[in-house]
Amino acid sequence: MNQISDSQKWMILLVISISGYVLYLLSPVLMPFFAAALLAYLGDPIADRLEMKFQPRFSKKISRSIAVTIVFITLFVMLTIMAFLILPLLGQQVGYLISNMPAYLDHIQNNVLPIATKYISIDTSIFNLQSFKELFSTHYVQAGGVVSQIVSSIASSGLVLAAWLANMILIPVVTFYLLRDWDVLITHIDELLPRKYLHVIRKLAKESDEVLSAFLRGQFVVMLALGAVYSTGLWFIDLKLALLIGMLAGLVSFVPYLGFIVGIVVASIAMLLQTHDVMQLIPVVIVFSIGQMLEGMLLTPVLVGDKIGLHPVAVIFAVLAGGQLFGFVGILLALPIAAVLVVMLRYIRHEYKSSSVFNDAA
Repeated sequence: MNQISDSQKWMILLVISISGYVLYLLSPVLMPFFAAALLAYLGDPIADRLEMKFQPRFSKKISRSIAVTIVFITLFVMLTIMAFLILPLLGQQVGYLISNMPAYLDHIQNNVLPIATKYISIDTSIFNLQSFKELFSTHYVQAGGVVSQIVSSIASSGLVLAAWLANMILIPVVTFYLLRDWDVLITHIDELLPRKYLHVIRKLAKESDEVLSAFLRGQFVVMLALGAVYSTGLWFIDLKLALLIGMLAGLVSFVPYLGFIVGIVVASIAMLLQTHDVMQLIPVVIVFSIGQMLEGMLLTPVLVGDKIGLHPVAVIFAVLAGGQLFGFVGILLALPIAAVLVVMLRYIRHEYKSSSVFNDAA
């Protein structure tokens, strides 16, 4: 392993510190650029495959811009269809939940809490459900128009609306240019790497790319698939909030078993409030058991594999720490940075166990 001088170590530490501080200061305006970078990273392999796929059929290779345009049109059509199909249903289910919340709270106060008092011996006076009931009854009478209320609240603030529109325009534009020039950017970065450490940096970059690919691309598909499985299963057993709970369970499934636990708890509560029948929990358990088996035996092994190496606790801490330090930008970057840090720690561990410090006898 090549040795780094003390002055070089301090210089690297200074550059990292200054870069981190600048990112912290600029975090409020960096969200669309980081989001675009993640989308470009996810879309680069698709654009590369399109270039290679069409190359044998033409006299010369199609341009990168054409490949990127095909990817963009396909993604735009898919996202538009999903938005028109899913968002209205989600809005309806959120409205249904809010409009029925007073009845749910009445059922909890009149039926659940007395049973809890009888068997668990707790003081039910600490649960002030009446205030929650009044909140929903007073402020959410028109609960069916939840989406329109959200839109109107956003529109009422000119700055919020302007920032939202700017992000919606910036993200696809920046994504297009980054995706088009992705390979060129990687080449330029590679040319600037110090030749002395080129082999080590390329090795770490390759391992980091494998981890990020497995997590960002594979886990994202797993989350969507689980959300679809849970939503379909809950819809099949006639749960009114099937799509809302299924998507929630799929969204948090990036942490192993968290989607299963959150989904089965929330779905069980929703089913009990809807039917008041304990036996209806059996289909809920069956739905989430099938989803868990599909995730463990098919989805994760095929789409993600065993390259991530991120402990569930590390995943939770990374997301919370990123959100606390840098807001939404931190949430976007938390897991990619954590995955790269895992690769770095593996390399440091390997170098340490190969060094004289570890191997020399006392």
